[in-house]
This record gives sequence, structure tokens and C-alpha cells, in this order.
Amino acid sequence: MPQHDAAGPLTSLRNVKAIVWDIDDTLFDYATADTAGMRAHLTAEGLLDAFGTAERALTRWRALTREHWARFEAGETDWEGQRRDRVRAFVGRLLDDTAADAWFTRYLGHYEAAWALFPDTVPVLDALARTHRHAVLSNSSLHNQDRKLRVLGVRDRFEALLCAAELGVAKPDAAAFHAVCDALGLAPHEVAYVGDQPDTDARGAVEAGLTGIWLDRAGVGGRPELVRVTGLDQLPALLARDTRFGAPETFG
Repeated sequence: MPQHDAAGPLTSLRNVKAIVWDIDDTLFDYATADTAGMRAHLTAEGLLDAFGTAERALTRWRALTREHWARFEAGETDWEGQRRDRVRAFVGRLLDDTAADAWFTRYLGHYEAAWALFPDTVPVLDALARTHRHAVLSNSSLHNQDRKLRVLGVRDRFEALLCAAELGVAKPDAAAFHAVCDALGLAPHEVAYVGDQPDTDARGAVEAGLTGIWLDRAGVGGRPELVRVTGLDQLPALLARDTRFGAPETFG
């Protein structure tokens, strides 16, 4: 089993043998699918007018998602429980488990109809297939993310898929990053983690001893201590560079 040393400065991107990926808003366009799916669902349920606008409804849904996801990550509820509680808070009714599950299942049908990878996902996976191993670490459930990757046609690109629901620990906890390193049989310094969240993904990976790469698709910037790209198409060039004599480079 690999030993997990404390995080240190980035020495060489050429040491990276495997890339571990976040899924939602990194490989998969979650935000777009979530917006389109919820709008269609609210229309079908006759709930759109209750919120005034679709934008207000989506703002409320996303706030509840963050709130109850945090409870799940803290171990205060299980996977099914956080989904049911989101539904109950959103509709403002004390639904039983069966009714809450049915509501969420109907929502999922609309959400899944809008699923799509980002345009740069497959080209970059193709470009890096010969040089790096690939795996996934997600703060979700194995059932959910395995199915998603299969529906999107890319599950066979990843030799390992680990999720918080089954691990019992979530990013940015170092144990989550170390678990995927163990699954690959690699030391943390041989693994890069790519994700859209600067703290949960990139900083968390760095503190666990991996190379953390922040995918800043919106070009927000402002985190010079992080290795940053603004599109996945920048990764092949970044991973081919040697930064052992300087600070981490920022692309984009």
C-alpha cells in the first residue's frame, strides 16, 4: 500500500502517472443539465408559478442541495435521506419516503434527458489515453456516477471509480484522495486530481500530497497558489511541462 506523505511543493508534472477526475461540472455539464431538467420538471408538476420564475426555483433548489449535501458529507444523514429532505423542503410538504422518492424520480427523468459531456471531455481523454492512467473520485454515490458515466459512454475510460457514499469520507478530506491512490497502487505524488472546485478539489488534493489542478471554466482566477486551467484542452500541454525549478504554472 502506498505511503501518504504530507503535501509538499509541486516538483514535476512529469512524475504524474495517473489523472483522477471529478465528474460534475468537470467532465459532465451538470449545471446546464440541472437547469434544463428542473425547469421541465417544475412545468410538468405545475410548480413553476409557485416560485414566480424558474430562476427563483432553481436558486432555492440549489441552496437546498448544498445544505443537505453538507449534512450527508458530515454523516448526519444517508444518501437517500438527503434527497428526500431536499424534496420536502422544496415543495414545503411533509411527504412520506415513498412520495418523496417518487417526486425525485420524476425530476431525475427530466434531468437525465438533458445529460451531456462538455465538448472538450472526450478529445482530452483520447489525447491522454496513451500517457496516463485514469480514475474518478466523486462526492456522490457509486450507483449514481457509474450509471451516469455509462449513459454518457465513457465509463470504460476509467479503471477505478470511487465515491463518497461508499467510502464514508468525502473530498476535501485527505482520506478520500488517498483511497483513490490506493486503488491505483500509486503514491500521491504520482497522481493529479482535476476538478472544478478550487478548495474541495484542487486545494484538497494538494494538501493530500497529490497534484491538484483547478478547472476554472468561468475564468474566475484569483487563486495564484493553485495550478489552474480554463479548459480541459490545456491539460496535455500542462502535464508535459516540467516545473521543478519554478512555481506552479497557470494556464488560461
